[in-house]
Amino acid sequence: MTARPRLIVMLKEPRAGRVKTRLGHDIGMTCAAWWFRHQTQALLRRLYVQKRWDMILAVAPDYAGLNSRAWPPYLPRLAQGSGDLGMRMLRILRHHPRSPVCLIGGDIPGITAHHIARAFGALGSNDMVFGPAEDGGFWLIGRKAGCTLPPRMFRDVRWSTEDALSDTIGNLPEKRIALIEELRDVDDASDLAWISAKRHVNRG
Repeated sequence: MTARPRLIVMLKEPRAGRVKTRLGHDIGMTCAAWWFRHQTQALLRRLYVQKRWDMILAVAPDYAGLNSRAWPPYLPRLAQGSGDLGMRMLRILRHHPRSPVCLIGGDIPGITAHHIARAFGALGSNDMVFGPAEDGGFWLIGRKAGCTLPPRMFRDVRWSTEDALSDTIGNLPEKRIALIEELRDVDDASDLAWISAKRHVNRG
């Protein structure tokens, strides 16, 4: 029996110098950590109220994240554990094998409940779903309930490059894959300025 959909949000403890360091080099580490903390809080509030999926926080570092006061205490948490990004993502995606699972990060201001609902909907007829990012990576990855993920899934992926998504999909030749909307994450001050300008235009 398929369990309820699970939306897992990967988060780092928002401490200066340990989170969003590329952004921190542009605007200061304290400001970058402050931005990330308030961005993730707003994201979690926006997605939690939908009640159409269970939300879980995958946190790092393990001890600090599990005990952090930065995020709502009513959301369950699991530790990301050791390893590189690919190892941690694969472990998280395998954590609830009987549920459809979507995994996102906390630094994409444009994510809405509509995007998440569309991703879970795409898993009805596909094995996996990706939300492409403008820089060539991806802001969401999801797998259908019962879908077996190969150990090589993130092998040789060129993270933080324009090839990250294509490398990952290339490791999944036997999977039916869907793509949803492209969004922009915030890595540096230019991304932050672009997001702010877009919000201003939309409000106007």
